[in-house]
Amino acid sequence: MTREEAKKLVSQMTLEEKAGLCSGKDFWRLKSVERLGVPEVMVCDGPNGLRKQREDSDNINDSIEAVCFPGSCAEAASFDRDAMFQAGAAMGNACQAENISILLGPGANIKRSPICGRNFEYYSEDPYLSGQIAASHIQGVQSKHVGACIKHFAANNQETRRMSIDVEIDERTLREIYLAAFEEAVKEAKPWAVMCSYNRINGTFASENKWLLKDVLKDEWGYEGLVVTDWGAINDRVIGLEAGVDLEMPGSGGTTDVMLVEAVKNGNLAESVLDDSCERIVSRIMTYKENRNDSAVWDRTEDHKLAVEIAKGCMVLLKNESDILPLSKEQSVVMIGKFAEKPRIQGGGSSHVNAKNWSSALEQVKTMENVTYVSGFDTRDAVSEDEKRLEKQRFNDALAAAKNAEVAVIYAGLPDVYESEAFDRKHMRLPEIQNQLIQAVAQIQPNTVVVLHNGSPIEMPWINDVKAVLETYLGGEGVGEATVDILFGETNPSGKLPETFPIKLEDNPSYLNFPGSTTKVEYKEGIFVGYRYYDKKNMDVLFPFGHGLSYTTFEYTDIEVNKEQITDEETLEVTVTVANTGKRFGKEVVQLYVQDVESQVIRPVKELKGFEKVALEPGESKSVTFTLGKRAWAYYDAEGKGWYTEEGEFKLLVGASSRDIRLEASVYVTPVQKLKRVYTMNTILGDLYSNQEFKDEIAELKRMCDSVFDTDGEKMLGESMDAMMEAQTREMPMKSLPSFSNGKISREYVEELLKKLNA
Repeated sequence: MTREEAKKLVSQMTLEEKAGLCSGKDFWRLKSVERLGVPEVMVCDGPNGLRKQREDSDNINDSIEAVCFPGSCAEAASFDRDAMFQAGAAMGNACQAENISILLGPGANIKRSPICGRNFEYYSEDPYLSGQIAASHIQGVQSKHVGACIKHFAANNQETRRMSIDVEIDERTLREIYLAAFEEAVKEAKPWAVMCSYNRINGTFASENKWLLKDVLKDEWGYEGLVVTDWGAINDRVIGLEAGVDLEMPGSGGTTDVMLVEAVKNGNLAESVLDDSCERIVSRIMTYKENRNDSAVWDRTEDHKLAVEIAKGCMVLLKNESDILPLSKEQSVVMIGKFAEKPRIQGGGSSHVNAKNWSSALEQVKTMENVTYVSGFDTRDAVSEDEKRLEKQRFNDALAAAKNAEVAVIYAGLPDVYESEAFDRKHMRLPEIQNQLIQAVAQIQPNTVVVLHNGSPIEMPWINDVKAVLETYLGGEGVGEATVDILFGETNPSGKLPETFPIKLEDNPSYLNFPGSTTKVEYKEGIFVGYRYYDKKNMDVLFPFGHGLSYTTFEYTDIEVNKEQITDEETLEVTVTVANTGKRFGKEVVQLYVQDVESQVIRPVKELKGFEKVALEPGESKSVTFTLGKRAWAYYDAEGKGWYTEEGEFKLLVGASSRDIRLEASVYVTPVQKLKRVYTMNTILGDLYSNQEFKDEIAELKRMCDSVFDTDGEKMLGESMDAMMEAQTREMPMKSLPSFSNGKISREYVEELLKKLNA
């Protein structure tokens, strides 16, 4: 239903009916207006499967059996838009079959710290990758005429005090890092709903933040869907409605409905504001009703197969020394670790799917005569003396089995209690028993492989002792099948890291400011999140952003740009050729980064601005073309309130990871709209010298200063004094020119020059 059609319906509603529409009927349902044909509809949690509450249960955690797709942490590692669309479409179809109008997901919050407890439900440390994967997921869900709800808007990057914490963040950082993924997904995929977060942003709750929800989201980005609160995020309902919150969830038992009615009646709330929210809600409800597919069939068996295939494309081969992988079925292999028997397929909290059809690696190898299994460790820490004795016995059994095998494959990872919604991790380590076992096995078995089940980065003190590491993240219910296929070479790994794995937690840029104090958290690292920080600091990392190995090899050649010079309003095409130079089929993620060669503004060394996943047979080559627009070159200027490009050379860096750049080219970019600076008596000369608009006037000023201060003439005072004079002149504010020049540069001249520059 269009907004105009919804407007006609809303105009026929009573004030009480309109107020009622703006809060839920209960935990999962929206209210109806039966006399006007507006039905009651249901929403449910996502994003990696349906968490729909059973109709016959009052327990919100009692959900129907559903298919668990790989978690968002894994999906982003696929770098595969098509696969994410397919997963979203499968979930959208399931929603139609279960009469669900909106699926709550995906989560597009940035992974500011590796120990955020909910990182498994988010995509990446990079906003471009997050926005692209989120958009594909949304488009897939909504291709089935079901809504997606992107969350949590915005700056919800920790679980500690998430309902009350005040995020102190500058606008440039907010725009370039924490809003950019939402902006990309909102503009490209047009989700039916946006969920606002619990936290405050610069002192104002997200649910009351007019700048965020109305000025930016609705007005600037042109968002026409509805804004729903995270469950229980409302602070003041009237202020929230005025700020742009359309729907309060869950239901308030009618309390806040009365508040809205009273506010309209006493003149504290314009009824037109209420009407706007109702139109957005009604438009989505009626669109679902009009496209309701009563014949939709949820084929869980087919969805499971899809979940397996997607999981294969998400797994990241981090290390493969001596090409120990893939394994041969003729080799004597021992599998060690409880995760081989019962994998961790998803994270904990509101996204938890009731998956019954999960597969284990152990089940997949039961017909392989050369594969044995020992548990090695439990996924729970031993507490009692009996448990500790059993733990020691498991440990020793694992060592004995590893010694007698040709290869030891250790299934390690983070237990459920380590990662969940509602709390953050305390550290980046695996449980100590797992680290001890990996190190002990590696000492007696040179062919040790580690398979990881985790939703976010871990420290690896044993990394130099093992031959291979396969990161499965949280691979959904098909993780067992997918893992064995990768290990034994039935499938070639093609995932890439959507986040940097630092060597230790202390290396992370947010370390000193996470999770903040009892009331606020300061984002002091600014735009330098993830690889942007590690590259700027030239720091060693465990594994870089975008890293991932293959069982074949790829060669990059022939980078071309269609123009050598452009304005920032034009588009640029960058084309490269990628060839499979190995002996087996494989997929490669080609990554394009952009670097501002010389900038007056502090910027990252490079930023991801394009990626494509390419499938290649042995000996096959394909060309990949990226199209770049203004945002590829621009930074956000808070004073100028917009995106601006500095004139100059930009490098185009193409590679297999953020630190494996294979090709480069360059382009000269000229901005159409230049940032207009306001110059004052306190502006320093160095800042004026960079002005390209008034070149003649600035050249004359520089000539006068060089003459007066002898910064460009004969050097008379010695190297150190000459250098000091030159630097001091560049740092000198305009107001000081008359006095330091003994009147040779008059105040009248300075005032006239400032007028001209500011005209």
